[in-house]
Amino acid sequence: MSFERHSLRFVFAACILVCGLSAVPTHVTAQEPYKVIDKWKLGGDGGWDYLTADPAAHRLYITRGTRVDVVDTEAGKISGTIDGLHGIHGVALDDAGKFGYISDGGANAVVVFDRSNLATVATIPTGGMGPDSIIFEPATQTVWAFEGRSKDAAVIDAATRKVVANIPLPGKPEAPAVDGKGLLYDNIEDKSQIVRIDAHTRTITATWALTGCEGPSGLAIDADGGHLYPVCDKHMAVVDTSTGKVLGNPAIGDGPDAAGWDAAHKLAFASCGEGVLSVVDGSKPGFPTVQTLATEKSARTMAYDSAADRVYLVSAQFGPRPAATTDNPRPRAPVVPGSFTVIVVGR
Repeated sequence: MSFERHSLRFVFAACILVCGLSAVPTHVTAQEPYKVIDKWKLGGDGGWDYLTADPAAHRLYITRGTRVDVVDTEAGKISGTIDGLHGIHGVALDDAGKFGYISDGGANAVVVFDRSNLATVATIPTGGMGPDSIIFEPATQTVWAFEGRSKDAAVIDAATRKVVANIPLPGKPEAPAVDGKGLLYDNIEDKSQIVRIDAHTRTITATWALTGCEGPSGLAIDADGGHLYPVCDKHMAVVDTSTGKVLGNPAIGDGPDAAGWDAAHKLAFASCGEGVLSVVDGSKPGFPTVQTLATEKSARTMAYDSAADRVYLVSAQFGPRPAATTDNPRPRAPVVPGSFTVIVVGR
C-alpha cells in the first residue's frame, strides 16, 4: 500500500469516527427521557396550590395557605417565607426581577412583595371576590388576578399599584397564559372554554369552546408556535392561538392541575394527581404523548424551570378523611405532618 493511499484511508476513517462521535451524543441527549432526580422533604403544615419558578434567581415559590415558602433550587431548601396572609393561591413575577404579586383569595387582595428581601410593600384590594390564578403581562406592565367567586379579572397597573379595570368573564376562570405581546388567554373551567383578552384595550376578543377537554385547569403556551395547551382529566387540548381551533387531544394522566412548556425542546407538560407527569411533543404531527413518568399521588401542580430544564412538582402523604358534616360536607384528608416534598424531574 502506498503512503498516499494509507494516508487517505486514515483520514477517511478518522472523519467517520469524529463525525459519528459528535452526532451520537446530540441524538441521545435529544431523546433522553425525564426522570425523578431528587426529592426535597420540606415539611411544614397545610396544603398547597400554585408553584412559580424564577429560573434566573434559582427560586421556587410555593403557596401554602397563609404563607409563601421560597425555595432555593440550588440547595433544595427553604430560604425564606412570606407570611401573614389569609388564603393564597398564586404568585406572579414582574419582568424586571424586582417585585412579586400574591393572590390572597381570603383577603380579596393582591399582595406585592420585594423580591430582594421578601418584604411586603403593598396590599391592593381587587374589587372582586376570590383572586386565584395570577399573571404578569409584560407588554402593558399590568398584573391580572383572575377571581373565581366573582368570575372576573382584576387588572392592576404595576407602576401605580392600583386596580384599573375589572373585566367580567363568561364563567369561572382557571389558569392564564400570556404571549408577551399583549394577549392573555384564560381557561373558563365551568364552561370548558378559553377566552382571549387584549391587554391594551382590556377587552375579550374571542371565546372558544374546547372539544375533547372538559373542565380545563392548567394552561401552557407556545407563543412562538401559536399553540395553547389546556389540560383536563386524561386529555390535553392543543389550541391554535389565532383561530381557537382544537388541533389535537393527546392523552395525559388523570387529575391534572397545572401545565408547562419547554420552548427549547418543544415539549408540553401536564402534572397529574394520579401520580404521573405526562410529556407531549409539540413539534410532531398529532402531538404524541412521548412519556408518562411516575411521580407521586397528589403531585398535581408543577412549575417548569427553563434555565435548568427541570420540572418541580409537590406532593405529601395524607391521613384518613374526616367524616362529612353539615358544615363541611366535603372534608379534605389532612396532610401528614412533615411529609410535604418537592419532586425534582430532569434529564
